[in-house]
Amino acid sequence: MPSPDFSAAPTGLDMNGHDNTAADSARPAATAAPSPVRVIAVASGKGGVGKTSVSVNLAMSLVNAGRRTLLLDTDLGLANVDVMLGLSPRFTLADVIAGRCDLADTILEGPNGLWVVPAASGKRHMTELTPAQHVGLVHAFSQLDLPIDTMVVDNAAGIADGVLTFCQAAQDVIVVVCDEPASVTDAYALIKVLSRERGVSRVQVLCNQVNSPQEGRQLFEKLERVSARFLDVTLSHLGSIPRDEWLRRAIQRQEAVVEAFPSSPSALAFRDIARRTSQWQAPQGSRGHVEFFLERLVTPARSAAA
Repeated sequence: MPSPDFSAAPTGLDMNGHDNTAADSARPAATAAPSPVRVIAVASGKGGVGKTSVSVNLAMSLVNAGRRTLLLDTDLGLANVDVMLGLSPRFTLADVIAGRCDLADTILEGPNGLWVVPAASGKRHMTELTPAQHVGLVHAFSQLDLPIDTMVVDNAAGIADGVLTFCQAAQDVIVVVCDEPASVTDAYALIKVLSRERGVSRVQVLCNQVNSPQEGRQLFEKLERVSARFLDVTLSHLGSIPRDEWLRRAIQRQEAVVEAFPSSPSALAFRDIARRTSQWQAPQGSRGHVEFFLERLVTPARSAAA
């Protein structure tokens, strides 16, 4: 089956390139515009800093706080969100790209009603998608008919085009960093590229695997000093996740620590992080043409202006 063309996906086309305009017009008109979706991209300059664990536990904490949440794995070549949650996907984003299924077919229901869209692991061709295909994948999410209000995007580590596009398409970017020279250096490199090449002007910094809140604050200040000197970007300290043996045990059990050990230090920290993200200002309109759930952002703004 030929692969669908994601390079230019107008609203009337589904993931396989079929024209749904007639079908859309036959559907009953919505009584109210759907609410905007807050999209949070989680990224890191260096691998091995616990980025996926952050994504999983943040998403689960948001669900437990009453947020209707979708967790999207965009580590297109070495995905492991499904592994960390003990899920067995029938389809992944690799099947969507190959035209074997629609995006909606990949959605799994995880613990407590968390929705998960898995990517593929060990599929080299998924790491070689074109920039246009990355943008098309972002636009395709506007077709998802899910009543969600939050999406957490777990990115690959580094500064590949897909990472930059998915971060650019989110309303908020969390960069995970730990207290290692390479992690700090690579986090700065990621922030620099996001700022200079993709226009990202605000980044939340989450310090992971720290021995104390003071260590996390010092780590953030180290990154903030060099960024303030050379970059036109605002960094905010989202918080710190402590080094925690209970978190390691939860990973071994293929569970989120907020579910497996809800009273552990790391679980308490993740719940606090989720509370802080819920207090961020709701997204108001779109910044540009590359944005997840673009129509969900534009339509309410137009309705308010009418």
